[in-house]
Amino acid sequence: MNRTPLIKFVKPDLVARLGEVTVASDETLMDALLKMGLPVASSCGGDGVCTKCRLRVRPLEAGATSDPSDFEKGLLRKIKADPEERISCQTKVRGPIEVDADYW
Repeated sequence: MNRTPLIKFVKPDLVARLGEVTVASDETLMDALLKMGLPVASSCGGDGVCTKCRLRVRPLEAGATSDPSDFEKGLLRKIKADPEERISCQTKVRGPIEVDADYW
């Protein structure tokens, strides 16, 4: 399947400012957002240990993100993450997704 890695936003001000952003295939969500100039909370620099970069991610089609690795699943369990939350430094964008954070 030929999907375009694409990030959409929930908040109207981000939709107005950024629209829909095409990103490099298999780029981590964290890296893509930082390149756009959006802040992503992190104290480990994307090493996947602090879990501060968790975001609400909604895949807009099957396979739009990488599946959570066993490592990420363990992190999500440890922080009692909501089902739609992912660790952005561990999540690769492979298709269209919608993203939100409380601090944007």
